[in-house]
Amino acid sequence: MALARCRAALARLVLLPLALAPLRAGPGSAHPQCLDFKPPFRPPHPLLFCEQYSAFGCCDAEQDAELSRRYWAVTRRLEPDTFAVCAAYVRDLLCQECSPYAAHLFDAEDPSTPVRTVPGLCKDYCIDVWHKCRTIFRHLSPDPELWALETNRAKFCRYLSLDDADYCFPRLLVNENLNVNLGQVRADTEGCLELCLVEVANRLRNPVAMVHANDGTHRFFVAEQVGLVWTYLPNRSRLEKPFLNVSEAVLTSPWEGDERGFLGIVFHPQFKYMGKVYVYYSVEVSYEERIRISEFKISPDDMNTVDHRSERIILEIEEPASNHNGGQLLFGDDGYLYIFTGDGGMAGDPFGKFGNSQNKSALLGKVLRIDVNHNDRGPLYRIPPDNPFVGDPSARPEVYAYGVRNMWRCSFDRGDPITKEGQGRLFCGDVGQNKFEEVDIVEKGKNYGWRAREGFECYDKKLCANSSLDDVLPIYAYPHKMGKSVTGGYIYRGCQSPNLNGLYIFGDFMSGRLMSLRENQATRQWQYSEICMGRGQTCMFPGMINNYYQYIISFAEDEAGELYFMSTGVPSATSASGVIYKMVDPSRRAPPGKCQIKAAPVKVKSRIISFEPKEKFISQTVTARPKPRTTTKAPRRSSSTILQLLRRRPTTAPTPPRNGTVRLLNHQSPGRDRGRVEIYVGRRWGTVCDDIWDSKAAAVVCRQVGFPYAVKATKRAEFGEGHSLPILLDDVRCTGQERNLLECSHAGVGKHNCDHKEDAGVICSHQDPDL
Repeated sequence: MALARCRAALARLVLLPLALAPLRAGPGSAHPQCLDFKPPFRPPHPLLFCEQYSAFGCCDAEQDAELSRRYWAVTRRLEPDTFAVCAAYVRDLLCQECSPYAAHLFDAEDPSTPVRTVPGLCKDYCIDVWHKCRTIFRHLSPDPELWALETNRAKFCRYLSLDDADYCFPRLLVNENLNVNLGQVRADTEGCLELCLVEVANRLRNPVAMVHANDGTHRFFVAEQVGLVWTYLPNRSRLEKPFLNVSEAVLTSPWEGDERGFLGIVFHPQFKYMGKVYVYYSVEVSYEERIRISEFKISPDDMNTVDHRSERIILEIEEPASNHNGGQLLFGDDGYLYIFTGDGGMAGDPFGKFGNSQNKSALLGKVLRIDVNHNDRGPLYRIPPDNPFVGDPSARPEVYAYGVRNMWRCSFDRGDPITKEGQGRLFCGDVGQNKFEEVDIVEKGKNYGWRAREGFECYDKKLCANSSLDDVLPIYAYPHKMGKSVTGGYIYRGCQSPNLNGLYIFGDFMSGRLMSLRENQATRQWQYSEICMGRGQTCMFPGMINNYYQYIISFAEDEAGELYFMSTGVPSATSASGVIYKMVDPSRRAPPGKCQIKAAPVKVKSRIISFEPKEKFISQTVTARPKPRTTTKAPRRSSSTILQLLRRRPTTAPTPPRNGTVRLLNHQSPGRDRGRVEIYVGRRWGTVCDDIWDSKAAAVVCRQVGFPYAVKATKRAEFGEGHSLPILLDDVRCTGQERNLLECSHAGVGKHNCDHKEDAGVICSHQDPDL
């Protein structure tokens, strides 16, 4: 009778439809896991043998058929009387391989431990089956130790018991903590969605973008702020030769938070046939800062690098300040190129009567749309005939939408994989001024309010009161207590984490907060949920981790639609602290085989650098967090609450630079190829004295910051005096082959007989000065 009640309870629990609402899990939350060490799934077709696991479990039709064959192989050896009593036990025991908790039942949570041959049994059930059917275990298990205990009930049942009695069969079938809302996205007690990560790439210098070529190769290309783009193969290995290198032209600096640099890249939708790539980066032309949109063609000799001689400048826009540079490039389903520019910088968009963003005759503070198709002859770009302001003499015809401040990371929705609902929607995160960050859905011809409005509130009250403003409100905004720099993300449309379908995932650069929005289909309002790293056992799957670096720079999709984000512990263009993470729902995966890809072959001419993961799973205990409001309005929290929340975030602390790391500081002229040498030693930055400072020492420094040649070893504080820093090195003498200045001979860290008037510097180059 007890077993019958368990079976009935199981049917009620796992045959429920798999909803997408989050599970409010308690402190001892469950950890569903299959024998292949992966999360359970919903079989694409009902199971015929282990039918109780048709809604959710660890078996597909092929595995179910195999268990059925094993069942008949065992039961045909039984006498008729024994079959009548024991066949149900055989079926129950075999079908536990399909249980969502199969890994626990068979002590297989850890891939390094041997798997049991029989599931762990609760004591009363074991006693029952021992009395009636203990002979079946000789047919079910090849374990001689189990056979030897067959005549001793106590030892037999102790051998088949589990250390964690909550998971023994059949008790786990009626354990509410293990079965309530099984298969849904897990959440903590305050509704924070618990996801996990897989490390994909590391040691990147401010990775600002990750894109794919949509050519069937499933390569991905990662852009660093310094102006290098790297090719990664589907197995996460990297090619030694860069795909693109415009680092000599890119304007940026080692200063943390410098917004200039290489900011965006996109492949033409017909790249497979046309071989064209478009990039967005900061440059200096005649002492004037500009943003440049350029076109490159793939090299005819190597499919993994561009022909650098093929660059054609499509568009340049003067930047009046060094911030608010925009940086996103996208191709829409219409085949046109979308360009997202910032408002020109400074604060409050102070340019002109109403600012750049509200001025349709300016290209700054806009979403632009141009046609770069068929441009090998004639103009480099044309104006799409249906652009909204084509007939307006007071507007630039390139303008598609306006009133944006500094949209940082936008994406087109691929649409639901089956219905295609939502396809083509354009989501953007727009960085705010003093109070609010916002997420917008961008539509043709619309005004997004800046500088009249910031988020839902007025910024310029006079302009905000103008009845002709007719601006579009964001779908979501949040206050600076939650974060101060939104990083726009993607609607998840991948295959591997089906519960996440339709979830817009984004983040905040400053606070490191991961967030999500889901549209309520009835009200068309967007509901907010924070995302946190899975706690306890949630992320204890092979290859998964539960922590990330704080500064969330960008989000990405791969060719198959899986979702990634890039973050760093040191937000400097020259610090190799950036990591790329793939986002994973540990509660439910797609059925085996559904998400398989067949990548087109890639001809590789460069040396392949194998991927080596560096990040680790962190065991942690997370305390309860304040509950966020689910609303399209900005949630409000007290400053003390947000400080507590940020302290509890399961991100790793920013990783400090290694001893010997150098940076070049230069306030006098732009460019990252020259500056005062500053070195990191013993948890602090400091300067280097120019006593016996020469070209060999300069060569060591230049190689560290990415330049093969040293043009000059500068002295007498040519690039300014570092008064705020200690002097850390003096009397530095190098052979020129050292990895850093600490390997050179010197007077000792902190020992010197000089002052900051003798601060050393360097001028570096990519070109040999002797040629």
